[in-house]
Amino acid sequence: MRTSEFDYHLPPHLIAQEPVDPRDHSRLMVVERDSGVIGHRRYFSEIVEELAPGDLLVFNDTRVLPARLRGRRADTGGAVELLLLQRLGPGRWRAIGRPGRRLRPGVLLLFGNDPLRVQARVAADLGEGVREVLLEGEEHLEQVGEVPLPPYIHKPLADPERYQTVFARQPGSVAAPTASLHFTPALLERLRNQGVRMAFLTLHIGLDTFRSVRTEDPREHKLHGEPFTLPLETAQAIGETRAQGKRVVAVGTTVVRVLEHVATYYRQVRP
Repeated sequence: MRTSEFDYHLPPHLIAQEPVDPRDHSRLMVVERDSGVIGHRRYFSEIVEELAPGDLLVFNDTRVLPARLRGRRADTGGAVELLLLQRLGPGRWRAIGRPGRRLRPGVLLLFGNDPLRVQARVAADLGEGVREVLLEGEEHLEQVGEVPLPPYIHKPLADPERYQTVFARQPGSVAAPTASLHFTPALLERLRNQGVRMAFLTLHIGLDTFRSVRTEDPREHKLHGEPFTLPLETAQAIGETRAQGKRVVAVGTTVVRVLEHVATYYRQVRP
Protein backbone atom coordinates (compact mmCIF):
# COMPACT_ATOMS: atom_id res chain seq x y z
CA MET A 1 0.00 0.00 0.00
CA ARG A 2 1.24 3.47 -0.89
CA THR A 3 0.05 6.84 0.36
CA SER A 4 -0.39 8.02 -3.24
CA GLU A 5 -3.16 5.44 -3.73
CA PHE A 6 -5.39 7.68 -1.64
CA ASP A 7 -4.90 10.77 -3.83
CA TYR A 8 -7.90 12.18 -5.68
CA HIS A 9 -8.93 15.51 -7.14
CA LEU A 10 -11.18 17.64 -4.92
CA PRO A 11 -12.10 20.98 -6.52
CA PRO A 12 -11.64 23.77 -3.94
CA HIS A 13 -15.09 25.19 -4.65
CA LEU A 14 -16.64 21.96 -3.38
CA ILE A 15 -15.12 22.36 0.10
CA ALA A 16 -17.80 24.03 2.22
CA GLN A 17 -16.50 27.11 4.02
CA GLU A 18 -19.43 27.60 6.38
CA PRO A 19 -21.80 25.21 8.15
CA VAL A 20 -25.30 24.52 6.88
CA ASP A 21 -28.16 25.81 9.00
CA PRO A 22 -29.82 23.97 10.64
CA ARG A 23 -27.14 21.40 11.40
CA ASP A 24 -29.20 18.38 10.40
CA HIS A 25 -29.86 19.69 6.86
CA SER A 26 -26.51 18.49 5.58
CA ARG A 27 -26.59 15.53 3.21
CA LEU A 28 -26.35 11.89 4.22
CA MET A 29 -24.82 9.06 2.20
CA VAL A 30 -26.01 5.54 3.01
CA VAL A 31 -24.01 2.49 1.92
CA GLU A 32 -25.75 -0.88 2.05
CA ARG A 33 -23.11 -3.16 3.53
CA ASP A 34 -24.44 -6.38 1.97
CA SER A 35 -24.97 -5.15 -1.58
CA GLY A 36 -22.61 -2.19 -1.76
CA VAL A 37 -25.45 -0.03 -3.12
CA ILE A 38 -24.94 3.68 -2.38
CA GLY A 39 -27.91 5.90 -1.62
CA HIS A 40 -28.18 9.61 -0.89
CA ARG A 41 -30.54 11.18 1.62
CA ARG A 42 -31.51 14.79 1.13
CA TYR A 43 -31.09 15.64 4.81
CA PHE A 44 -28.98 14.13 7.58
CA SER A 45 -32.08 14.15 9.79
CA GLU A 46 -33.38 11.23 7.73
CA ILE A 47 -30.94 9.05 9.66
CA VAL A 48 -33.95 8.20 11.84
CA GLU A 49 -35.14 5.99 8.98
CA GLU A 50 -31.87 4.04 9.02
CA LEU A 51 -31.97 3.19 12.74
CA ALA A 52 -34.22 0.80 14.66
CA PRO A 53 -35.46 0.63 18.26
CA GLY A 54 -32.76 -0.84 20.47
CA ASP A 55 -29.87 0.37 18.32
CA LEU A 56 -27.17 2.23 20.25
CA LEU A 57 -25.45 5.40 19.07
CA VAL A 58 -22.07 6.04 20.72
CA PHE A 59 -20.91 9.68 20.70
CA ASN A 60 -17.70 11.49 21.63
CA ASP A 61 -18.55 14.28 24.11
CA THR A 62 -15.21 16.08 23.91
CA ARG A 63 -15.24 19.87 23.71
CA VAL A 64 -12.87 21.89 21.51
CA LEU A 65 -10.53 24.22 23.37
CA PRO A 66 -9.96 27.82 22.25
CA ALA A 67 -6.47 26.52 21.62
CA ARG A 68 -5.23 28.82 18.83
CA LEU A 69 -3.41 31.88 20.17
CA ARG A 70 -2.22 34.75 17.99
CA GLY A 71 0.19 37.24 19.51
CA ARG A 72 3.77 38.51 19.58
CA ARG A 73 7.19 37.83 20.99
CA ALA A 74 7.97 39.87 24.09
CA ASP A 75 11.51 40.67 22.93
CA THR A 76 11.07 41.61 19.27
CA GLY A 77 7.33 42.16 18.88
CA GLY A 78 7.33 39.71 15.96
CA ALA A 79 4.05 37.96 15.18
CA VAL A 80 3.65 34.41 16.51
CA GLU A 81 0.94 31.78 16.59
CA LEU A 82 0.61 28.98 19.11
CA LEU A 83 -1.63 25.92 19.01
CA LEU A 84 -2.09 24.25 22.38
CA LEU A 85 -2.25 20.47 22.01
CA GLN A 86 -2.46 18.88 25.43
CA ARG A 87 -2.41 19.96 29.06
CA LEU A 88 0.52 18.31 30.84
CA GLY A 89 -0.25 19.78 34.25
CA PRO A 90 -1.15 23.12 35.88
CA GLY A 91 0.10 25.79 33.48
CA ARG A 92 2.06 23.25 31.38
CA TRP A 93 1.09 22.41 27.78
CA ARG A 94 2.35 20.62 24.69
CA ALA A 95 2.08 23.03 21.75
CA ILE A 96 3.18 23.73 18.20
CA GLY A 97 3.79 27.20 16.88
CA ARG A 98 4.85 29.46 14.06
CA PRO A 99 7.51 30.49 13.22
CA GLY A 100 8.63 27.18 14.70
CA ARG A 101 12.41 27.55 14.37
CA ARG A 102 12.42 30.73 16.42
CA LEU A 103 10.47 29.30 19.35
CA ARG A 104 13.52 28.29 21.33
CA PRO A 105 13.49 27.52 25.07
CA GLY A 106 13.31 30.73 27.08
CA VAL A 107 11.37 32.77 24.52
CA LEU A 108 8.40 34.64 26.03
CA LEU A 109 5.19 35.03 23.99
CA LEU A 110 2.36 37.46 24.72
CA PHE A 111 -1.28 37.05 23.71
CA GLY A 112 -4.09 39.54 24.29
CA ASN A 113 -3.83 42.69 26.36
CA ASP A 114 -4.17 43.53 30.04
CA PRO A 115 -6.23 42.63 31.95
CA LEU A 116 -7.03 39.73 29.59
CA ARG A 117 -3.51 38.60 28.83
CA VAL A 118 -2.05 35.13 28.38
CA GLN A 119 1.70 34.69 28.27
CA ALA A 120 3.65 31.58 27.36
CA ARG A 121 7.30 30.82 27.94
CA VAL A 122 8.88 28.07 25.85
CA ALA A 123 10.27 25.55 28.35
CA ALA A 124 11.57 22.75 26.15
CA ASP A 125 11.83 21.45 22.60
CA LEU A 126 10.11 18.05 22.55
CA GLY A 127 11.02 17.27 18.94
CA GLU A 128 8.98 17.06 15.73
CA GLY A 129 8.05 20.72 16.07
CA VAL A 130 6.40 20.25 19.47
CA ARG A 131 7.27 22.48 22.42
CA GLU A 132 6.49 22.42 26.10
CA VAL A 133 5.23 25.85 27.16
CA LEU A 134 4.44 27.36 30.55
CA LEU A 135 1.27 29.44 30.55
CA GLU A 136 0.28 32.32 32.81
CA GLY A 137 -3.23 33.75 32.60
CA GLU A 138 -4.68 30.41 31.52
CA GLU A 139 -8.05 31.51 32.90
CA HIS A 140 -8.29 34.02 30.02
CA LEU A 141 -8.06 31.43 27.23
CA GLU A 142 -11.78 31.66 26.44
CA GLN A 143 -11.45 35.41 25.79
CA VAL A 144 -8.02 35.42 24.11
CA GLY A 145 -7.91 32.11 22.22
CA GLU A 146 -9.73 30.99 19.09
CA VAL A 147 -11.28 27.65 18.17
CA PRO A 148 -8.76 26.03 15.75
CA LEU A 149 -10.52 25.23 12.49
CA PRO A 150 -9.26 22.55 10.05
CA PRO A 151 -6.66 23.83 7.55
CA TYR A 152 -9.11 23.54 4.62
CA ILE A 153 -11.53 26.01 6.25
CA HIS A 154 -10.44 29.57 5.46
CA LYS A 155 -13.55 31.52 6.49
CA PRO A 156 -13.77 32.47 10.20
CA LEU A 157 -16.80 31.25 12.11
CA ALA A 158 -19.29 33.92 13.12
CA ASP A 159 -20.34 31.70 16.05
CA PRO A 160 -17.60 29.47 17.54
CA GLU A 161 -20.27 27.22 19.07
CA ARG A 162 -21.02 25.92 15.55
CA TYR A 163 -17.73 24.03 15.77
CA GLN A 164 -18.88 22.29 18.94
CA THR A 165 -21.31 19.38 19.13
CA VAL A 166 -24.57 20.06 20.96
CA PHE A 167 -23.47 17.59 23.67
CA ALA A 168 -19.84 18.76 24.04
CA ARG A 169 -19.02 18.54 27.75
CA GLN A 170 -15.36 17.61 28.34
CA PRO A 171 -12.83 20.32 27.27
CA GLY A 172 -9.62 18.99 25.75
CA SER A 173 -9.70 18.68 21.95
CA VAL A 174 -8.01 20.76 19.28
CA ALA A 175 -10.61 19.66 16.70
CA ALA A 176 -14.26 18.66 16.76
CA PRO A 177 -15.56 15.10 16.26
CA THR A 178 -17.07 16.27 13.00
CA ALA A 179 -19.48 13.39 12.34
CA SER A 180 -21.38 14.48 15.45
CA LEU A 181 -21.77 18.10 14.34
CA HIS A 182 -24.90 17.19 12.33
CA PHE A 183 -26.99 16.23 15.36
CA THR A 184 -29.43 18.75 16.85
CA PRO A 185 -31.30 18.52 20.17
CA ALA A 186 -34.55 17.98 18.23
CA LEU A 187 -33.01 15.15 16.18
CA LEU A 188 -31.65 13.48 19.31
CA GLU A 189 -35.11 13.69 20.86
CA ARG A 190 -36.70 12.10 17.77
CA LEU A 191 -34.21 9.24 17.97
CA ARG A 192 -34.90 8.69 21.68
CA ASN A 193 -38.64 8.66 21.03
CA GLN A 194 -38.00 6.00 18.38
CA GLY A 195 -36.27 3.82 20.94
CA VAL A 196 -32.70 4.46 19.81
CA ARG A 197 -30.33 4.45 22.79
CA MET A 198 -27.34 6.76 23.28
CA ALA A 199 -24.05 6.47 25.13
CA PHE A 200 -20.96 8.67 25.41
CA LEU A 201 -17.22 8.37 25.70
CA THR A 202 -14.48 11.00 25.58
CA LEU A 203 -11.49 11.15 23.26
CA HIS A 204 -9.53 14.38 23.08
CA ILE A 205 -8.41 14.86 19.46
CA GLY A 206 -4.77 15.85 19.21
CA LEU A 207 -1.88 16.80 16.97
CA ASP A 208 -2.35 14.17 14.26
CA THR A 209 -5.57 15.72 12.97
CA PHE A 210 -3.46 18.65 11.70
CA ARG A 211 -0.44 16.64 10.52
CA SER A 212 -0.22 15.40 6.94
CA VAL A 213 0.99 11.87 6.16
CA ARG A 214 4.31 12.50 4.40
CA THR A 215 5.65 8.94 4.19
CA GLU A 216 5.04 6.95 1.00
CA ASP A 217 4.30 3.88 3.14
CA PRO A 218 1.48 4.93 5.53
CA ARG A 219 2.63 2.30 8.02
CA GLU A 220 5.77 4.35 8.59
CA HIS A 221 3.80 7.44 9.60
CA LYS A 222 4.18 8.11 13.33
CA LEU A 223 0.96 8.56 15.28
CA HIS A 224 0.82 10.28 18.67
CA GLY A 225 -1.34 9.15 21.56
CA GLU A 226 -4.70 10.68 22.47
CA PRO A 227 -6.24 10.50 25.96
CA PHE A 228 -9.64 8.83 26.18
CA THR A 229 -12.18 7.70 28.75
CA LEU A 230 -14.70 4.89 28.26
CA PRO A 231 -17.23 5.04 31.15
CA LEU A 232 -18.69 1.94 32.81
CA GLU A 233 -22.24 2.79 31.73
CA THR A 234 -21.15 3.02 28.08
CA ALA A 235 -19.34 -0.32 28.19
CA GLN A 236 -22.43 -1.89 29.78
CA ALA A 237 -24.75 -0.36 27.17
CA ILE A 238 -22.58 -1.76 24.36
CA GLY A 239 -22.60 -5.24 25.92
CA GLU A 240 -26.38 -5.17 26.41
CA THR A 241 -26.98 -3.99 22.86
CA ARG A 242 -24.85 -6.73 21.35
CA ALA A 243 -26.45 -9.36 23.56
CA GLN A 244 -29.86 -8.30 22.22
CA GLY A 245 -28.68 -8.60 18.62
CA LYS A 246 -29.03 -4.87 18.01
CA ARG A 247 -26.54 -2.55 16.30
CA VAL A 248 -23.83 -0.49 17.97
CA VAL A 249 -23.24 2.56 15.76
CA ALA A 250 -19.99 4.46 16.36
CA VAL A 251 -20.58 8.11 15.44
CA GLY A 252 -17.33 9.16 13.79
CA THR A 253 -13.78 7.88 13.60
CA THR A 254 -12.87 9.11 17.11
CA VAL A 255 -15.41 6.71 18.61
CA VAL A 256 -14.31 3.93 16.24
CA ARG A 257 -10.70 4.13 17.35
CA VAL A 258 -11.57 4.08 21.06
CA LEU A 259 -13.85 1.05 20.73
CA GLU A 260 -11.47 -0.81 18.40
CA HIS A 261 -8.49 -0.10 20.65
CA VAL A 262 -10.25 -1.24 23.82
CA ALA A 263 -11.79 -4.32 22.20
CA THR A 264 -8.43 -5.31 20.66
CA TYR A 265 -6.42 -4.73 23.83
CA TYR A 266 -8.83 -6.34 26.31
CA ARG A 267 -10.63 -8.72 23.93
CA GLN A 268 -13.86 -7.06 25.07
CA VAL A 269 -15.33 -3.57 25.44
CA ARG A 270 -14.71 -2.67 29.06
CA PRO A 271 -14.29 0.60 31.00
